[in-house]
Amino acid sequence: MTTNASVKSNPKRIDVSLEDTWNLESLFPSDDAWQKAIPELERLIEGFAPYQGTLAQSADRLAQCLDHDVRTDRLAERIGTYAFLKTTEDQANSTYQAFQARYQNLATRAGQAASFIRPEILAIPSEQMDRMLEQPCLAPYRLALERINRYRAHTLNQSEERLLAMQGEMAQTAGKAFRQLSDADLKFGQIENERGESVDLTNASFTSFLISPKREVRQQAFHQYYAQFADHENTLAATLSGSIHTDVYYARARNYPSALESSLFADNVPVSVYDNLIAAVRSSLPAVHAYFDMRRRKMGLDKIHHYDTYVPILSDVPSHHTWDEAVEVVLDSLKPLGEGYGRVLAEGLRGRWCDRYPNQGKQSGAFSCGTYDGDPYILMNYKPDVLNDVFTLTHEAGHSMHSYYSARSQPFQYYNYTIFVAEVASTFNEQLLAEHLIRNAESKAQRAAIINHEIDSIRATIVRQTMFAEFEKKTHAMAEAGEPLTVASFKEVYGELLRDYFGPEFVLDEQLQLECFRIPHFYRAFYVYKYATGLSAAIALSQRVMHGGAHELEQYLHFLRGGCSKYPLDLLRDAGVDMTKPEPVQTALNRFASLVEELDRIL
Repeated sequence: MTTNASVKSNPKRIDVSLEDTWNLESLFPSDDAWQKAIPELERLIEGFAPYQGTLAQSADRLAQCLDHDVRTDRLAERIGTYAFLKTTEDQANSTYQAFQARYQNLATRAGQAASFIRPEILAIPSEQMDRMLEQPCLAPYRLALERINRYRAHTLNQSEERLLAMQGEMAQTAGKAFRQLSDADLKFGQIENERGESVDLTNASFTSFLISPKREVRQQAFHQYYAQFADHENTLAATLSGSIHTDVYYARARNYPSALESSLFADNVPVSVYDNLIAAVRSSLPAVHAYFDMRRRKMGLDKIHHYDTYVPILSDVPSHHTWDEAVEVVLDSLKPLGEGYGRVLAEGLRGRWCDRYPNQGKQSGAFSCGTYDGDPYILMNYKPDVLNDVFTLTHEAGHSMHSYYSARSQPFQYYNYTIFVAEVASTFNEQLLAEHLIRNAESKAQRAAIINHEIDSIRATIVRQTMFAEFEKKTHAMAEAGEPLTVASFKEVYGELLRDYFGPEFVLDEQLQLECFRIPHFYRAFYVYKYATGLSAAIALSQRVMHGGAHELEQYLHFLRGGCSKYPLDLLRDAGVDMTKPEPVQTALNRFASLVEELDRIL
């Protein structure tokens, strides 16, 4: 029996160097300190009971209850975040699994104990609430209360609300059925990769096969993968239809004009923002089609298929950055954000904000986890030879610095920024990194590889997600108009979108129409447009900061400090980008077109 000495496995968690791990002491100095905080949270949960049924008595009473709610949430956030982060270090660690389970139980109890607050506030007559809001004691909560009051027209009477609440688990059936079918029941077999290794084809590995430099591997993976969706298309159409009809039902039950408007209501986003995004992307589709043709030519293909669009055009350009080198590149690229931003981030990245490398049992991928009282931690699984990991680092650093600035500038109830703006700070950093790497590339090939990365990022995040957003709008409108949602109608709508977005010269394999049945985001409708608007805003803002002066920088830093103290569109408008107009999206797409032209010249 022989062994391969070159095989390298990830270390056990206990063997990881301390300096390569995060230091969670800003949350709790030890596990023992965490456990000692549990009784305090339990007392706070019990402390909600005396407030129930009393919130309409006076502004002071309402303010006292809201103060108590903030104290509870603030401690619960620390407890929950510590438990979560410890579980991600090694998901087989039973001690921290128990920590997480204990927190989840407390969080459920806290939610139940505080569940009376919102209904009682909405039950206070509008005239009385207006008088209460004039009292100084409610000044810290005025915005939060005004946001709750917006829902009066969409809140039903007590018995009707109870019936809707009882339907909550049933409403998740379509999404659960899809996930079980897609993640557990569909079996895709195995594929031989470009190295001759037989590898399981799964939802997770499908993307890896699509970036294989060997076209036969990409082609086989594509057809073998979608064969399973073809075999189950009727079931998948039924689950997607069920999810869409659920959205329509709840929108109508709560008196919204449409499911789309129901979804946009929380962020106070007008439908025009959604429509402007689609219109702007559609107006720029000729540039997208030109990119596909340029990609076809540079890859030496007679015809281009969907499985040819993910592999880098230049797949043999080496990249190597140690952790310290990656940190230096990121910090250099972010110098336009000023000395203060750079100093704080340098201390965090060189210090112990980050859990840096893979280890056995560690959660895969990457994330940023900011809290009000703790450091804005980053989980990485950093690999020195993967350029995308440098982009991932600056992306998560953008989230963390957003959390850092918001937590130090806003009260607890307004520090946590919404999803609508969450991707702006992270992709802003990616824009600065790309610009830095392009400017300092050591060869034409290296410059071309980075430009290719940028082009594909914009296409995937703005163009592709907008196509998804248009599909969601069209299919929900069909349901609202009483039109049938079937395998044939889904494929017809999606096929038409594919033809528009990929262009007349692109070969659309018949199986690609089945893509609409495999996108998990479609079970959380009207969410994907936020990816497109987020990157559009980030590109527009990064251009303002890089080509502007102190005023433009201060506007952007003010945005980072904003948390959720204003609605997302207002925060972005203050930063210098008006997402109610098509210009920011057009700015991003103009950059896409210019990058395509430059890449065509270089290659």
